[in-house]
Amino acid sequence: MLASRAGLAYLPDMSIWRYANPAEFMRLTSHLLAPLWVAAGALMAVALGWGLFATPDDYQQGSTVKILFIHVPAAMLAINTYAVMALASVIGLIRRHHVSFLVAKAAAPVGAAFTAVALITGAVWGQPMWGTWWVWDARLTAVLVMFFFYLGYIALWETVEDTEKAYDLSAVVCLVGVVFAFLSRYAVNFWATLHQGASLSLAEGQRMDDAFRLPLYLSMAAFYALFAALLVMRARTEIRRRRARALRLEAVPA
Repeated sequence: MLASRAGLAYLPDMSIWRYANPAEFMRLTSHLLAPLWVAAGALMAVALGWGLFATPDDYQQGSTVKILFIHVPAAMLAINTYAVMALASVIGLIRRHHVSFLVAKAAAPVGAAFTAVALITGAVWGQPMWGTWWVWDARLTAVLVMFFFYLGYIALWETVEDTEKAYDLSAVVCLVGVVFAFLSRYAVNFWATLHQGASLSLAEGQRMDDAFRLPLYLSMAAFYALFAALLVMRARTEIRRRRARALRLEAVPA
């Protein structure tokens, strides 16, 4: 029995929490970054080439329908990136893993960029379809407020100098904004909104034609690969910045 227990000490740590160690996180992601960029670039080229140039015009929306190959994945990632931030913030608050806070911090500018793309492409589509660039629709308003939470979260990190305080305050701000991330996704289920329902609905009579659905799936995969590449790259940068700051503080004479 003693020998068995001693042997267990030499087994590798298979717990997922070991990647909360900055060194382990950097080691793992060093092998992921290049494949993620290659996948994102290849998928994006094929998806947008197929969606924007090889799909037919819609009988009602004309060529305007092709905005969906950018708008839909960007809108999905606007919400899902916030969900990643919220999950990382919760883990950071509970387990005090600094990598979790830094992943949330790294995700924020990426999510803000996707949200801006979703708002802009939505406005470009809405002008010819609705006759206006903007309406105070429940979903659109929730997405706009979520965008402001992204900006507030980013600004908070830049203004709070105490790292530990920044960890906690940013996590609280992030979790408050979850309400608007939730409404951004489900507002059409709660209120009669001008915004359409799910683009990939399986309901009878609402199923998207394969001519648009298949390239949209590919476009979504491309955007998610791009998100993963950006998140890993920015998280690694944040860890390096934290290390550099720690070294500078150590170098300051007492």
